[in-house]
Amino acid sequence: MATESPTFTDVVGVLTSWDNGVLLITRKTGETVGVPEESLVAGKVVPAAPARRRGPATDFAELTRVTARAWQPVESEPLGEWRLRAAAGFTRRANSALPTGDPGVPLSEALAQVNDWYRARDLPPYVQAATGAAGTQEELAAELAARGWRREVSADVRIAGLAPVADLDADVDRVTLARSFDEAWLRRYQRSGEAGAHVLKVLGSGPSVWFASVSGGGDVPAAIGRCVVDGRWAGFMAVEVDPAHRRQGLATAVMAALARRALTEGASAAWLQVETDNEGARALYRGMGFETHHSYHHFRPGP
Repeated sequence: MATESPTFTDVVGVLTSWDNGVLLITRKTGETVGVPEESLVAGKVVPAAPARRRGPATDFAELTRVTARAWQPVESEPLGEWRLRAAAGFTRRANSALPTGDPGVPLSEALAQVNDWYRARDLPPYVQAATGAAGTQEELAAELAARGWRREVSADVRIAGLAPVADLDADVDRVTLARSFDEAWLRRYQRSGEAGAHVLKVLGSGPSVWFASVSGGGDVPAAIGRCVVDGRWAGFMAVEVDPAHRRQGLATAVMAALARRALTEGASAAWLQVETDNEGARALYRGMGFETHHSYHHFRPGP
């Protein structure tokens, strides 16, 4: 009697964890696939593609998806093609409406729903609107301003080739990389305030997350950083240096160490976000080869 041959399926990506009998594989698209270990027949290391040293070609929609996956809210709900995001007030990025298309209702109604959704959570309503690149929301930003919504914070989204960041001349041996962060790392991170569950959730979110720290000889690191690898992209954030240890190349070391790790996972392009009034950080990243792709702004209803 004939028997059927078993069917095999390949899963290609980065092995991000192997716990409780399940392998988690992150594909280049950012999708995470769980594979029961008892179904594993064979595995092999796939060599990384050659590192690109020129700036990445990209578009606004792709970059918006990648940046959103790297900083995920605790709660999220669709409004047409908009996304309402909340994380108990921890950062505007995780507590603002992200418009990526048509909200499905007239703008006045959409803004009313945004107001109601955030007020129900005791949060101020914010809409994040982008300018300066094809496909951005220039008209939306102008309409929000015309309706009395005031712009509170603006930031640039900057991109670069990843390999030049990894090639930076820096003492990467001082940098420790880990999949998670500890209390000392959080004490250096200046934006967390009281680190409740919502803070831990946002910081730990993303397809493949890495945390960097540099010891300063005390209980708190001299420098820290965070990187999220998502397909071809590596996003850098939470780069903080103790004022007493600045101008020692620690930020550069953190960036280079994280970039080298991201290269091993197949990434080739880098992105980061820097507020427009942070001149020190803007100069640092400009020197690393990061160029502005577009800017985004957080709008809040006027008084």
